[in-house]
Amino acid sequence: MAQWSELQEISRLFLRLGFTAFGGPVAHIAMMHDEVVKKRHWLTEQEFLDILGATNLIPGPNSTEMAIHLSFKRAGWWGLLMGGLSFTAPAVGLMLLCAIAYQQFGTTPQGTWLLYGVKPVAIAIIAQALWKLGKKAIKNKFGIGLAVFNVVLSLVGLHELWLLFLSGFIGLGKKLGGQWLKTKQTRSIVPAPFLLLLNGTPTNFSLGWLFLMFLKVGAVLYGSGYVLVAFLRADFVERLGWLTDQQLLDAIAIGQITPGPLSSTATFIGYLLGGVPGAGVATLGMFLPSFLFVAILNPILPKLLQAKSFRAFLDGVNIGALSLMTVVTVFLAQSSLVDPLTIGVAIATLFLLIKYKINSLWLVLGGMAIGLLSPFLPS
Repeated sequence: MAQWSELQEISRLFLRLGFTAFGGPVAHIAMMHDEVVKKRHWLTEQEFLDILGATNLIPGPNSTEMAIHLSFKRAGWWGLLMGGLSFTAPAVGLMLLCAIAYQQFGTTPQGTWLLYGVKPVAIAIIAQALWKLGKKAIKNKFGIGLAVFNVVLSLVGLHELWLLFLSGFIGLGKKLGGQWLKTKQTRSIVPAPFLLLLNGTPTNFSLGWLFLMFLKVGAVLYGSGYVLVAFLRADFVERLGWLTDQQLLDAIAIGQITPGPLSSTATFIGYLLGGVPGAGVATLGMFLPSFLFVAILNPILPKLLQAKSFRAFLDGVNIGALSLMTVVTVFLAQSSLVDPLTIGVAIATLFLLIKYKINSLWLVLGGMAIGLLSPFLPS
């Protein structure tokens, strides 16, 4: 059983990281590496890299799952719970406060101006993440062709879950030379009854359905936290009509100015739809799969890391996720880049991100300032 001193150490470390981890999952993971490898010597460089590779093989927010993996390595099952909860709690709490403030002041002139300046910054940040991830995931003509194919499927209305898994199977099929339907791996990757359950569409809003919708997202979220936008828009805006594009983009924009995983956007949306109970069930649905995946898969992940067929499947899934992200980014840009000022802010943000690699937090704060000043600028 874990020592109480180890649990206290885990709690202190990941609470502090949860309050200070700005800049996206890459920055979060770099901070964890500095703390657990260089400063505390909990594990070696190779062990850290192995855990990082394992994290990339399972769905969910990568930085949260890294916190869970590292805490499990340090203090077993109690460590797993303590580390994951400590890292996510600050982001969840701050997003809940932001959601309350948004409902109170989001439609006031000041709130509208504030978000007017932040949203084009958010679009630029997503576009830059899409470009960086795309360069890593799309490595050849086959990848480009698969990405274009997925964009077309998304535009004609194929459900995003089926698109992801179709993309994964195509990648696997190329790797195994057309024989993948006969392999054991493909029969075990996707439990069809589970997918049918996740594809259910509620007729009316309820907390139970809110939980299941976020459970689905948490269970299949590959690629990047920004892919979350694609799933949320497909479910909550297009199919269910529970949110507007405006509310979704506001939620993502606010998620940029809070530390921790972007997946805490679930808390914000849950509060908008169902108050504090809605925030609770949405948060639970979003993060529960991460804890379960780490707990269940930890013993077999070393073998999965060595399975080339599994890696090929996930490479295809990642291309599918990026394709979805591209389509959604274009749709959201249409509702946020509405005049020369917002277009200029987005272009300037993209330039600063690419050329000078400025932390996204400062860019979001700059967007807020521009938004507040916008009524006084010449039109």
